[in-house]
Amino acid sequence: MAEAVLLAVTKIGCILGDEVIKAIISELSVKVTNLKELPVKVEQIRKQLTMMSNVIMQIDTVYLIDKGVKNWIGEVRNVAYHVEDVMDKYSYHILKHREQSRLKKILKIKDYAVFSQIADEVVVVEEEIEQVIKLKERWLQPFQLVPDPLTEMERRWSQDSFPEFVKDQDLVGIEENRILLTRWLDTEETENNVITVSGMGGLGKSTLVSNVYEREKIKFPANAWIVVSQIYTVDALLRKILWKIGYTEKPLSAGMDKMDIYDMKKEIEKRLENRKYLIVLDDVWEPEVYFQISDAFPNLQGSRIIITTRKDHVAGISSPTRHLELLPLSNPDAFKLFCRKAFHNMKDHTCPEDLETTATSIVEKCHGLPLAIVTIGSMLSSRQKLDVYKQTYNQLGHELSNNDHVRAILNLSYHDLSDDLRNCFLYCSLFPEDYPMSRDTLVRLWVAEGFVPSKGKNTPEMVAEGNLMELVHRNMLEVVEYDELGRVSLCKMHDIMRELASSVAKEERFASTDDYDTMMDIRRLSSCEWKEDTALKAKLSHLRTVVSVIPSSPDMLSSILSASNYLTVLELQDSEITEVPKSIGSQFNLRYIGLRRTKVKALPDTIEHLSRLHTLDIKQTKIEKLPRGLFKIKKLQHLFADRFVDEKQVEFRYFNGMQAPKELSNLQELQTLETVESSNDLAEQLKKLMQLRSLWIDNISAAECANLFATLSNMPLLSSLLLCARDENEALCFEALQPRSTDLHKLIIRGKWAKGTLNCPIFLKHGTHLKYLALSGCHLVEDPLEMLARHMPNLTYLRLNNMHGASTLALSANSFPNLKTLILRCMHDVSELNISEDALPCVEGLYIISLPKLDKVPQGIESLRSLKKLTLQCLHTDFRSQWDTNGMHQKTLHVPEVRV
Repeated sequence: MAEAVLLAVTKIGCILGDEVIKAIISELSVKVTNLKELPVKVEQIRKQLTMMSNVIMQIDTVYLIDKGVKNWIGEVRNVAYHVEDVMDKYSYHILKHREQSRLKKILKIKDYAVFSQIADEVVVVEEEIEQVIKLKERWLQPFQLVPDPLTEMERRWSQDSFPEFVKDQDLVGIEENRILLTRWLDTEETENNVITVSGMGGLGKSTLVSNVYEREKIKFPANAWIVVSQIYTVDALLRKILWKIGYTEKPLSAGMDKMDIYDMKKEIEKRLENRKYLIVLDDVWEPEVYFQISDAFPNLQGSRIIITTRKDHVAGISSPTRHLELLPLSNPDAFKLFCRKAFHNMKDHTCPEDLETTATSIVEKCHGLPLAIVTIGSMLSSRQKLDVYKQTYNQLGHELSNNDHVRAILNLSYHDLSDDLRNCFLYCSLFPEDYPMSRDTLVRLWVAEGFVPSKGKNTPEMVAEGNLMELVHRNMLEVVEYDELGRVSLCKMHDIMRELASSVAKEERFASTDDYDTMMDIRRLSSCEWKEDTALKAKLSHLRTVVSVIPSSPDMLSSILSASNYLTVLELQDSEITEVPKSIGSQFNLRYIGLRRTKVKALPDTIEHLSRLHTLDIKQTKIEKLPRGLFKIKKLQHLFADRFVDEKQVEFRYFNGMQAPKELSNLQELQTLETVESSNDLAEQLKKLMQLRSLWIDNISAAECANLFATLSNMPLLSSLLLCARDENEALCFEALQPRSTDLHKLIIRGKWAKGTLNCPIFLKHGTHLKYLALSGCHLVEDPLEMLARHMPNLTYLRLNNMHGASTLALSANSFPNLKTLILRCMHDVSELNISEDALPCVEGLYIISLPKLDKVPQGIESLRSLKKLTLQCLHTDFRSQWDTNGMHQKTLHVPEVRV
């Protein structure tokens, strides 16, 4: 179903039965036909559009080759977009009228003009719908619903086919995995009889398993390879298995065809009795596939079932010790595979010297995906000229996304998505190649777009985060980094998957990434360079979203605002924007403004008119003061704002908070407030902001601690808290900080302590809930590591910065069992660090920076077997020689990155 149609139908449905518009119409002194008939016409539009939507639900443009049908679907989208615009305008003015007139039901002249205009537009929409209905009758004939070759290729995957056997010499980079799979097959254990192999489409799961299967099946008297794919039935699967394991009774009409599911399971169980078996279920999409047929397989010693899948939750069928997750090939293996295909007729498959640089660039752009590497290598095998290679590199994404074989494999993943997941997936294509997308940003953007309404007790944010995790589990997004709670923090989209998403997004008119020739009626635009062009402006009249993640023209924003009236999302972080025009106040539909790291110095007062604004991000801008009108936006949920810090203060703080006006308490739906300056009345204002989940406070004085911390303690939903003192000499007392929220897992404190110990309630009583802790500027006599390890066993991230007092730090056995990152920085009094055996069993990153008195390698550092990243940057001149003398090198520590 086209995303725009869904949105339109939903929004039209919300208008039906609107008592306000009925009251307005009944109060009119002048009988205006268009206005009186508006509810009736809206109902007619809803029914007609629902009918067309039902048709589109059964058709997807990717599955059609008939241009007439595709054109008709395009016309439906145009009407749906028009309806969406009209309905947004209608709902905005209804809301505005409610707020202005409250209990009064008098329609002012200017209101009459607006609603009359809306009614006229509805008449136009009605005519457009009638037109597309006529076009449907003319264009949409049954014989035109012809599946294209791509569809047939996908369907063949779901038939009883077997992947082409690949010779050993054509396999690259899988030897380790092949040995592991073979070892799992060779054992005689009865438990762990299910093996799963997972990874995104195109990684070579079937290729690997088929190679092992062909080698090892002779050891299994009963063996079968079954391709499951997305479309399957239990009885069809059982029939395939029966046939493969030797059911040959004739005639079939008297045997297998007469069996029901129960009979077939019993027959399979009978034929496998005392016969060691190897069954491969290839391309499984849902765990139910296995559970629906598993009772047909007897638990025989040494028998195995191998499942290949693109989904992590299917891979969870097996024991973790029998799950193999395929990863992209390393650069050397990827280049070797490319050469095997591109130069198959040359001795040793050697790449010619004049092609090597360009060939390397082509392979790197494939990001280790064997499907892409083999496809491009085979295509270039007969075209070994430098200019051809350069041309291929420049259009590599297009070549791959339009290759039938590549697209058929990746499309299977896309077409398995629900409508809301498709929207979220396509949205990711707006970001550049290899761009690390933040979980929090994606969640807020998806919510602003309306992709993820609340479900039951789950907020839209919770639903959006669930969608993100679903795309990760389906291997359609790659995880770059996890946060302290084990959640995805940063993710990215594989380039080939992104090309697929971009291609579909353009075809669906969902979004365009800097392609000015296809912008007509595009709802979302990702632009790298803005072209000042009158004709281009005309194409943007219905634009809803602008995402610009790299520098853009300073004139871009003015151009967009003058061209479009329906913007929902304006994400311009890192752009060259210097000023926000006053005309932004006319963007009544705007829900998200992102100006992070821009050169904007002020926000216009007209921002107070953005009554639907949910998110405002002005972090790291040059804005010094928040406009007073901002606090009239009662729907605001996320406010990110801070000021650049003076270079002299960098050691203590990285940013300054914004001054909080008295109207702050008006924002009662606020969930995020980062960062606000403390004041005498801040505690009172915060008492009305009980929806806050993330709160960062700067410039706290000792006198404000008691009231402020008592208020913070009563916040039921608080999960992230930053507290920064006025300066490094201001001593704060934390006795009153006793959080009621068990969700508070992230705590950042900058400043001295009123008492020289860590024995206060936030640590002693709440410590077990904390996962992330960062302390800066504290003056402590005792060793902080010992105390923190005792009271905070669940920490996964710990940063101690600019701490004074303790000369010796010790990490005892079993301390910090869950810690993954430890940062010790600017601890000027520390001269010794000892690490006991079994300390930090899960640590992956250890960063020791600027400890000038530390004159020897930390004792016991070699015991950190899980370590992946180690940084040692100390000021002592003898440290490097001490490091070399102790022989602490990369091989000993098994650390891929060591900095000394």
